[in-house]
Amino acid sequence: MAESSPPPPLPPSPNHMVPPIPHTDPPPPPPPRSCKTCLLSKRPKLRVTSEFDSDTSLFFHKVSCKLLDSFAKFKLSFQNNNKGELSQPQFAFTSKLLSIHYDLEEHNALVKGSFDLGPNLHFKAAHDVKAHQGEVAMVADLGDPGYALEISSPVPTVGVPRATLKFPLGEVSLEEKEEEELRRTLSVSGVVKSQLMNGLCTAQFSDEDLKLRYCYKDEALSIIPSISLPSNALSFAFKRRFTPSNKLSYWYNFDTNNWSTVYKHTYGKDFKFKAGYDSEVRLGWASLWVGDEGGNAKTAPMKMKVQFMLQVPQDDIKTSALMFRVKKRWDI
Repeated sequence: MAESSPPPPLPPSPNHMVPPIPHTDPPPPPPPRSCKTCLLSKRPKLRVTSEFDSDTSLFFHKVSCKLLDSFAKFKLSFQNNNKGELSQPQFAFTSKLLSIHYDLEEHNALVKGSFDLGPNLHFKAAHDVKAHQGEVAMVADLGDPGYALEISSPVPTVGVPRATLKFPLGEVSLEEKEEEELRRTLSVSGVVKSQLMNGLCTAQFSDEDLKLRYCYKDEALSIIPSISLPSNALSFAFKRRFTPSNKLSYWYNFDTNNWSTVYKHTYGKDFKFKAGYDSEVRLGWASLWVGDEGGNAKTAPMKMKVQFMLQVPQDDIKTSALMFRVKKRWDI
């Protein structure tokens, strides 16, 4: 009988093939942040704006910051002259529900508040602390969008409340006014707008006065005649856009024969040149803007706006004046 072959040797154990992992201590935890670092990370950002006007030789300063994740805003403003004397210091605290404006020189505060009493009912109030006067109002949103009814009354109360009906084409107000001999009469005022002949017609009335204004406007031309009744004062405005960067405006008053004109040329969005003449004050002028004229300093180059203006009186050219205004913003 043949002898059986011996069994094959067993494969080596995996524990002998993988080298042991050396024992190392865990990395130390990062050092705790200091209280100073935590406070700096949570500190609200400050916005500082300074403006200088050479005509008045005054500096205007404003410091503001947003608090509680933009829930409220704090603002401090003041001005100083070239001698460093401060004047008109004021601070304001504003939020969605409450705003307080305090004048440090007058020791007076103007307090305003508003909140919702329901999905379609809103309450708002204002109070002048020093004058002991204020106003309360209730606004009710009516069924259709754009329609609302506001009932307001001064505090202390004088007469019946004022009622204002607002609608998409304007608003009409009814209130009681005191006339001669302590008589009180109802007064009606308001504004009504309507589309007419590819333009917008606006009627503004108050008691016996009525002002009618019509505005036709397209991409290149604007024509705006207006008349006031019963004085029959008629005026006419004309605006012509030659190119996207060139525009000419003209205004004439038929009652006084006064007129004015303005030419405007823009270089991009940060540079603007304007020149004009006003016959009522007999003055010609020209100005150059660096930065958006109607915008804020945040979007201007280097967050700074500069304006240069030259004024030339027609009757005395020797008294011409060159003025400038600079506005700078810092985010800290």
